Amino acid sequence: MRLALFVTCLGDTLFPAVGRAVVVLLERLGHEVEFPEEQTCCGQMHLNAGYAEEGRALAERLGRVFGGYDAVVCPSASCAGMVRDELGADGPPVHELSELLLDVLGQEDVGAYYPHRVTYHPTCHSLRALELGGRPERLLRAVRGIDLAPLPDAQECCGFGGTFAVKNADVSTAMLSDKMRAVLDTGAEVVCAVDSSCLMHIGGGLSRGRAGVRPVHLAEILASTEDEPWA
Repeated sequence: MRLALFVTCLGDTLFPAVGRAVVVLLERLGHEVEFPEEQTCCGQMHLNAGYAEEGRALAERLGRVFGGYDAVVCPSASCAGMVRDELGADGPPVHELSELLLDVLGQEDVGAYYPHRVTYHPTCHSLRALELGGRPERLLRAVRGIDLAPLPDAQECCGFGGTFAVKNADVSTAMLSDKMRAVLDTGAEVVCAVDSSCLMHIGGGLSRGRAGVRPVHLAEILASTEDEPWA
């Protein structure tokens, strides 16, 4: 199977460790991961800002870059959803990480070890665009050493929403406050999600409040082993 990584703009510029964690994990499971260097933005931010033609053009370009691959893994439900929404059946087979592991590779126990109390935040795109359901939590429950704490009001938005956090800062901040309160109520050391964008938003608020809770992407937890702790 020809497998490629779509790392996303945010991953490339701000969270490269997440992309590396995806590769480390998949190579540990016996898969070779290719990285087309000509990949660029999927166009989501342009669409969100009202530049529909420009966003669509970038999505179509991404489709051409990843054409010919049997599967494309993307550590972002938001960006995976964008490509699938815009290109549909004509686009490449883009899978968010938990979809790839469970639905394509049939892997639930990936050999991870993570001895921390973790709570999982299901992001809006993972719930409503990709309909991931309980896939990420199935993978987390199979991690050795983990103490997985349920998040109160888990399906409530964290308030990020891309440009929403910029255009509606007061509302976004209020939503973030509710989410942080829920995270703190779990007593978790780590808040996990499948989107670095939401983790950036939640983690920023927790850091400013010196809450002592770290944002960690699902890929980083699954890449961690007893011999090689990742995050």
